[in-house]
Amino acid sequence: MKKLRAKSVWFCLVAAMTAAESAHAGQDYKTWKDYGGGADNSHYVELTQIDKSNVDKLEIAWTYPTGDNRSYVFNPIVVDNVMYVMARNSSLVALDAATGKEIWIHENLQGLATRGIAHWESKDRKDRRLIFAINNRLQAIDARTGKSILTFGNKGLVDLREGLGRDPKTIVRVQPESPGRVFENLILLGSSTGEAYLSTPGDIRAYDVVTGKLVWSFHTIPHPGEEGYETWPRDAWKYAGGTNTWGEITVDEKRGIAYFPTGSPTYDYYGADRIGANLFGNCLLALDARTGKKLWHFQMVHHDLWDYDNNAAPQLITVRHEGKVIDAVSQATKQGFLFVFDRVTGKPLWPVEERPVPASLMPGEQAWPTQPYPTAPPPYARQKMTADDVNPFILTPEERAAWKERISKMRNEGLFTPPGFEETISLPGARGGSNWGTSAANPAKGLVYLTTQDWPTIYKLSLEDPLAARTRAPSTASGPEQGRDIYQSRCESCHGPNGEGSGPTPALAGTNRLAIDAFRQVVTTGRAKMPAFGDLDAAAISAIHAFLASRAASPTSTSASVAVASGGPVVASGGAPGGLEVPTIETRYTPLGGPPYPPGVDAPAKRYYTDWGLYPNQPYIIGPPWSALVAYDLNTGTIKWRVPLGEDVKASEEGAKNAGVFMAERHGLIVTSTGLIFVATTDGKVRAHDEETGAVLWTANLPFGSEGLPAMYESNGRQFLVVPASSRINSRGGHLRPGETPQPETGTRSYVAFALPQRSRR
Repeated sequence: MKKLRAKSVWFCLVAAMTAAESAHAGQDYKTWKDYGGGADNSHYVELTQIDKSNVDKLEIAWTYPTGDNRSYVFNPIVVDNVMYVMARNSSLVALDAATGKEIWIHENLQGLATRGIAHWESKDRKDRRLIFAINNRLQAIDARTGKSILTFGNKGLVDLREGLGRDPKTIVRVQPESPGRVFENLILLGSSTGEAYLSTPGDIRAYDVVTGKLVWSFHTIPHPGEEGYETWPRDAWKYAGGTNTWGEITVDEKRGIAYFPTGSPTYDYYGADRIGANLFGNCLLALDARTGKKLWHFQMVHHDLWDYDNNAAPQLITVRHEGKVIDAVSQATKQGFLFVFDRVTGKPLWPVEERPVPASLMPGEQAWPTQPYPTAPPPYARQKMTADDVNPFILTPEERAAWKERISKMRNEGLFTPPGFEETISLPGARGGSNWGTSAANPAKGLVYLTTQDWPTIYKLSLEDPLAARTRAPSTASGPEQGRDIYQSRCESCHGPNGEGSGPTPALAGTNRLAIDAFRQVVTTGRAKMPAFGDLDAAAISAIHAFLASRAASPTSTSASVAVASGGPVVASGGAPGGLEVPTIETRYTPLGGPPYPPGVDAPAKRYYTDWGLYPNQPYIIGPPWSALVAYDLNTGTIKWRVPLGEDVKASEEGAKNAGVFMAERHGLIVTSTGLIFVATTDGKVRAHDEETGAVLWTANLPFGSEGLPAMYESNGRQFLVVPASSRINSRGGHLRPGETPQPETGTRSYVAFALPQRSRR
């Protein structure tokens, strides 16, 4: 009888493993042809040369200097032994994947989406394309020659501002920083719409990769007659924005289902002009990849008031649940929850409870009375901060006492405390939890891995746009002095007093940080968390640029002066004709204020604002642990292990143990079939962890900190790990004590490739 029972269990296990392998059979896990490794965004590779027995022998095989002083979060992709990277002041560069030598350079692609590009090839492989967003347009480049394909779209350009139901001339931002996802002959695209009132609507769209024609569009803010229209005011589709997929898209190629995580409606923190649950904001949307038809959705936050965007890649896994093999999809969130669904039906694998949450005290606001809480798996981040959690390290005694007193006076009723006139605090925060690039999986085993951070966000609403010009005497200066005055009122709170950067925001000081045209493009249209400053004219922007350039000679400047690389196999410059032009913005308004409501719309007379936690930009106020690498077993709905994500050296010197790094917002992972997890961090290290325990098996130094996604591939019979290393090495969360100056930058910003020594390869 025992033998029969054992055989039965064995047959069940074999059947489950066979089903899991079948579910993921269509994915090629031996290449890194796409952002995130492939359509399923699992960051998983089935390459066996590097394993637990030899990972400690990895060494630098080659490096490719970026040739500038910019920070890149670009995920390299590799096709036919050719690697494509972004470097040399926003140029697209093709490298020999085995040696790092340049093959071709398409230079001067200012405005190119920062996180990656998409690759497509025809079935006969005669047509191979790199597709990317740049300056609110789509373009395509021949992957073999590096030259623009002018038959794509209108003479090489597809205007992403068109077809959104708004006047294209009034749209400031729409292009995504993530590269979208190729499926068959389509490129599926989200958008980055900005955070302002009346920002761009976040329609999800699919374009033909050959012609550039729009094939389908899904309204994330429903129009009259569409599902979800009743969850908004009747005219909201005319003016509401956001509800966009600005993060990562995952595709189940076998079923033809695309999964889109969506973000908050705008304005993020005050929603009196969008009363209702606001579908399809803060959802996981499952759409037919060929037609855009909605198959199912689940909303993780109703009527978001906290900027709890979903942006991490949905992970496709196969699990054994309640005696059945289920193809599932998980979605990590900023609020520290991991939701898990049947990927075909959308049914949660474990119950999700709607629990009462605090009401808003703001005039005109109606916070949703309940929010969804998954009963399993458990959260991977802390979800409340009190005065007792103030950091015992880093802060001076005076700072610590001041923060304890300040936090004790805040309205602090947990994860869903609505912003108001008094300060509120949110944890993990608008920039905490899991973000783009930070989720990965071993798909067939049902294991999901996340990097996560706790980053408190403090809100306080008022009638003043915090990013508009501060009330001050008009500047009578000119040139750099005028630029200094404008910088102090508009930029200093995020980028520091002299452009040195503050916390996660990049340093700007230095003559060659950005050329004037590129600088103007970023200021005018915004990028990532930075809003568009549409109310600054060309003269004001030039003055700011001149001021920042003057800071390069300052004795307190820590930004290394780097001459932008030139020469080499340059095959083209600037992309398709007209692609570098920044569209004229006809309406000028404050960064978060937005334009007037359309005529006839019944909308609130007042607009309230907060600085969305960028100021005070102080992630270090909370005690450790600050960040972690977390493993989930979704067969059981449990956390398998949790280990620190890197190390803050200065905090460790003060006694912090197992604390992780600060500001671990975008640290990507690689999972291997040989039981390894690779992650690079802003402490200037890359590490290999044991998939079973999380233990660190190998550590290597990088010339700079690393953000974004690494890649793993095989070239000429050798397995490589390539890591972008061009970000500042952060310590103490960017916190400087009185009289302290930042450490000067050293080293060379590079893409760094690791491999086993030739003699160690199997």
